[in-house]
Amino acid sequence: MVKLLANPLILRAGVVLFAAASALVIAIWLIRALRRSITSEANLDSAATTKLEALPFHLYNSVIQQLKQQKHELQVQNQAEQRRARTSENFGQAVLSHLSSGVLVFGPNGLVRQANPAAKQILGFNSPAGMNAEELFRSALVCASGGAAESTPLADEVITVLREDSKSRQIEADYITPAGQKLRIAVTISPVPAVDGSLLGVACLISDRSEFERIRHEEELRSEVSAEMALELRTSLATISGYAQQLAKNRDPELARQLAADIAGEAARLDRHIGGFLAAKRKAGPIVSGSAKSASVVGRS
Repeated sequence: MVKLLANPLILRAGVVLFAAASALVIAIWLIRALRRSITSEANLDSAATTKLEALPFHLYNSVIQQLKQQKHELQVQNQAEQRRARTSENFGQAVLSHLSSGVLVFGPNGLVRQANPAAKQILGFNSPAGMNAEELFRSALVCASGGAAESTPLADEVITVLREDSKSRQIEADYITPAGQKLRIAVTISPVPAVDGSLLGVACLISDRSEFERIRHEEELRSEVSAEMALELRTSLATISGYAQQLAKNRDPELARQLAADIAGEAARLDRHIGGFLAAKRKAGPIVSGSAKSASVVGRS
């Protein structure tokens, strides 16, 4: 055995065998380490790929949820705006329907878009919607400052404001309803501008001035009658005073009786005039008070 170990060939073969075994062990270890490294990298790549694939889907769901939330908020805001618009419209309709003055609204095309009940009653139309100014005010003539009717149609004033977008104007006109009733109406014509400055139409505020004109005419007549009555009273008093002076200076009984009869006749005539004036004033008194009452009510409204 010792001889075998001392043999150089055997010794060299053992060293080679040992080196080969060591190299094999090292190679197996390196292969296993490399395999573990490759497996770990593959697992990392798979996890990264999975994360990258899952990331867009997560973002997509997040964006979809945000869009749904914004859509819901917009729907809520839209419903709230619609409710406010309906409330405002109902309030405006209620105000217009209870106004004592008529309100007409002409659109940009010159046709009536809206009319409250007072306008329908004053103008005598059940449904003026869709009519133009010529059809609606065909018999209305603008009145001058003195109250006389001019040759200018009221419809032309409305068309002028609508086409030229001029300032508001207040006019009075003589109007005849479809039933033939003659009225004196006061009309305020105003342009209706939009937010951007364009013209949405023309609004007409209409008031029936017929009762006021009748009262004014009666007052003028009464003033004239009062002036005539004052002149008549002054003349009669002067006549009676003249007869009395003649009677005081006269000594003739026959002439005195004549002067006394003239004084009595003049006094009776004056009494008849005063009695007729007072009777007419008493007769017209309730009408004046009723008219004044209605005028005060209209003024308060």
